[in-house]
Amino acid sequence: MRIGCPKEVKPQEFRVGMTPNTAREAVAHGHEVRVETGAGIGSGFADADYTAAGAQIAQTAEEVFAEAEMIVKVKEPQAPERARLREGQLLFTYLHLAPDPDQTHDLLASGATAIAYETVTDPAGGLPLLAPMSEVAGKLAPQMGAWTLQKANGGRGVLMGGVPGVGPAKVAVIGGGVVGTHAARVAAGMGAEVTVLDRSLPRLRHVDEVFGGVFRTRYASRGNTAELVAEADMVVGAVLVPGAAAPKLVTRAGLSTMKPGAAIVDVAIDQGGCFETSRPTTHDDPIFEVDGIMHYCVANMPGAVARTATIALTNATLPYLLALADNGWRTACLVDPHLANGLNVHAGRLTNAAVAEALALDAIAPEDALAA
Repeated sequence: MRIGCPKEVKPQEFRVGMTPNTAREAVAHGHEVRVETGAGIGSGFADADYTAAGAQIAQTAEEVFAEAEMIVKVKEPQAPERARLREGQLLFTYLHLAPDPDQTHDLLASGATAIAYETVTDPAGGLPLLAPMSEVAGKLAPQMGAWTLQKANGGRGVLMGGVPGVGPAKVAVIGGGVVGTHAARVAAGMGAEVTVLDRSLPRLRHVDEVFGGVFRTRYASRGNTAELVAEADMVVGAVLVPGAAAPKLVTRAGLSTMKPGAAIVDVAIDQGGCFETSRPTTHDDPIFEVDGIMHYCVANMPGAVARTATIALTNATLPYLLALADNGWRTACLVDPHLANGLNVHAGRLTNAAVAEALALDAIAPEDALAA
């Protein structure tokens, strides 16, 4: 199969869809890999590293898209990239379609087949291609929140760990999944007083057993959530509904209960955000203020630590990439129903029910697409 890896064009996105090691594995399986020149620079990989691995270097993105049967990326295709997709081409990347009708309609119009990293599952019910970036984003969230809390950035001027005689910051983490637990661990390690909220009692028990004493847990009732949000210096939104838009857990009215200059870090912003007042921001302009509350809503947080994030992501995606390239997408999905759960778009039809519901569109079942 001819596999193409273009340079990411989303602002301040330094990750890349394939490392030289990924390319080497694909070439060893008999595939042709074409990487756009400079695609790996942001993650510390030179063109020469790719050529040494057996890949070819393309001079333009147009060349990559025109020649590849499968496009491998990190972030959702931007408008110019979507215009280059064609019928029958396979796209393998993060999509986050639920809050993005423009992207969804463009992918449907392209006729391409799109498999989204974020909806591929595993036998345990996890999200193996989302987990690495969730880990990175979770660990980054308290760092970014601490920076947002600095007075020069409009924050309360509160130090996460306090100092002798001055109490630490209070941090509420909404969501006890991968993002939430990593955020809580790092925030607690910085010396903050941390509470994790979740609606799953089994999850809270698990978190307490593994991390007991490091941070506290509370059931995420409306009352408990409102109480902790009002007390917090920082609130981390870490709630994910696979494929669907994130639920709005804190309304604009809820901001009025928060301390002036408190920080919100919305890690769910890729799926629309879990605060009513959230909107996507970029690394070069990451924060904004609403009603005195500072919002950090960068939609590609792991891009800030591109080398770590790229290697972690490609470690996870490689087996699936090889399965798709070795067998073709249809056979690979028939053999692995968990990979089939990643199928979001095929031949002008949505194949993910959660995305369809979020956008009020019709969808077909993945098995119908596989049978076509």
